[in-house]
Amino acid sequence: MAQEKRIEARKRVFEMLFEREFRTDETPEEIFDIAMEDAPGDEIDYIRKVFFGVCEKQEELDNLIAKYAKGWKTNRMSRVSRSIIRLCIYEMRYVPDVPSSVAINEAVELSKAYAEDKARPFINGILNSIKNELEKGEENV
Repeated sequence: MAQEKRIEARKRVFEMLFEREFRTDETPEEIFDIAMEDAPGDEIDYIRKVFFGVCEKQEELDNLIAKYAKGWKTNRMSRVSRSIIRLCIYEMRYVPDVPSSVAINEAVELSKAYAEDKARPFINGILNSIKNELEKGEENV
């Protein structure tokens, strides 16, 4: 049951990150407040931590994406792919109770639901490259 709640929480974070791509005139706080109006109390701390964490670390996350997305500029990626990748990288780096393999599997599941078919291998490739570097313990990742 807890796993299902976490999956739903991750989906809600993705939806807020995606929404933020379009509502650039609104603060993350405004997007969060609107999105959480009808949210159950379960996992709210996780949702808050990850959503605001991604917003705070967005430049760092985008630099990592650029490092591993050879030939792709972050602003040329689809908003869906960009949101999924940011979410997953944040979890791998900053949420210690989420194993990297779980974060990547969940990112792939989100991509199956929201991204084009051709985006899945792209998303998976970037995330696995970053995971491999994190596992090596490289400080530059």
